Amino acid sequence: MVSCLNKLQCRSNFSIKNITEYMLFGTKEAIYLHIDGKSANLIIRPAFEVFSSELATIAGVHAKYDYYHNGEMTRFPKRLHKSLTETHYGLAFSFDSVDAVQQFISRLSAIVKGE
Repeated sequence: MVSCLNKLQCRSNFSIKNITEYMLFGTKEAIYLHIDGKSANLIIRPAFEVFSSELATIAGVHAKYDYYHNGEMTRFPKRLHKSLTETHYGLAFSFDSVDAVQQFISRLSAIVKGE
């Protein structure tokens, strides 16, 4: 997943624990990569929820139905979730193949750029 994002010219800003922040090529849109063992998820801003079903129709892309919460996703909004303080959150997606990741990033980039 990391090499795929690098090939797509997504720039890595920082990595803390199991979260890495990337910026989509040619934009200032942040996405986060969460690696837990052998599974990896990409997390996008909750503002893209209206496009979630469209992104999930890409072959090999699976939308997670609950919001993903993590305090390290500092560019994302916050909400209350299982604690007394608000936590950053976003929409998580998992992938079956590198091709699915490439198509997902391509479509997300087009959405961000208004294409």
